[in-house]
Amino acid sequence: MDLRQRINAFVELGKFLEQFSADPFEENNAILHNDLFFDGFKHQIKIAQEHNAWFTKENLIFSFDGWSKLLTESNIKQWLNNYNFKGINPKKVAIIMAGNIPLVGFHDFLSVLISGHHVVVKQSSNDKHLLPFLAKYLETVAPEFKGKITFTTDKLDAFEAVIATGSNNTARYFEYYFKGKPSIIRKNRNSLAVLSGEETEDQLEALSEDIFRYYGLGCRNVSKLLVPKDYDFQKFFKAMYKWHPIIHQNKYANNYDYNKAVYLMSEFDMLENGFLMIKEDSSYASPIATVFYEYYTDSQTLKDKLQADSDKIQCVVANGLLDSEIPFGQTQNPQLWDYADNVDTISFLLKIS
Repeated sequence: MDLRQRINAFVELGKFLEQFSADPFEENNAILHNDLFFDGFKHQIKIAQEHNAWFTKENLIFSFDGWSKLLTESNIKQWLNNYNFKGINPKKVAIIMAGNIPLVGFHDFLSVLISGHHVVVKQSSNDKHLLPFLAKYLETVAPEFKGKITFTTDKLDAFEAVIATGSNNTARYFEYYFKGKPSIIRKNRNSLAVLSGEETEDQLEALSEDIFRYYGLGCRNVSKLLVPKDYDFQKFFKAMYKWHPIIHQNKYANNYDYNKAVYLMSEFDMLENGFLMIKEDSSYASPIATVFYEYYTDSQTLKDKLQADSDKIQCVVANGLLDSEIPFGQTQNPQLWDYADNVDTISFLLKIS
């Protein structure tokens, strides 16, 4: 199975997912094997919603829409154009996936298979229904994938490299358990936004997407603001208001109520608007329904801080501060070449072959 065939298979998967990129779902009979898979995937979506209350239909659709737009021939070729896939010696690569947002491990899955390797997937119990079904679709579109994709709930063995995503605590376990194996081990990272006070209403409203999409559970969600002294949070709260219906989601509301009670009992200073709290705190990881903030004095000191803490930061949302900054509203729309933790997964996979 050559690279062209692998690309074509994922392009067909992108076309399949496009049917689920809006509500209501729209069946397209021109999609390969749709008679076998369309209704089945609708059922898997329903099961995923029932199994994990954070996986609302809206957020599932957002994920499917994003992947359907990324899995085009032009996008995939642009991503892979600078790599040399000649002489690949296929290895068995294990992936330990997180489960915080829908299909969060799909990029690793795609990278391993598109590189010509075999994949062994250990999924999170929070997100275990969607990817196995999509893998079956891939195997039907391209039967050459059969025998190269394995899902397991058991202890991993008989693998030659590993990509593992988890917390700082689990990373220590991973580093010990997988010592001697080529590996990418990802720890906790968070994203932040740098505000100057000069942002437009549209920019701040776009920032609300970075904060609230997936209920703030992703490492690309903004969990902290860096603001100048005397920053006026009134404009910020006004721009967040479009997301006020989020408080009607039970799990989110429970987290909001609990964290608010903790802050009040601890007599912490915080501001809130009925569905979001902001609290001055030096940490990057904030609880659900909370965004931390910290003041800065000048741009150079700010840049030095971001550089010093780069191993804790996934994305920086800003306007004209850094070459690597993300525009407002775009943290949950990465390109295929936007690697987690800035570690080039494809280069890693080519080196082990």
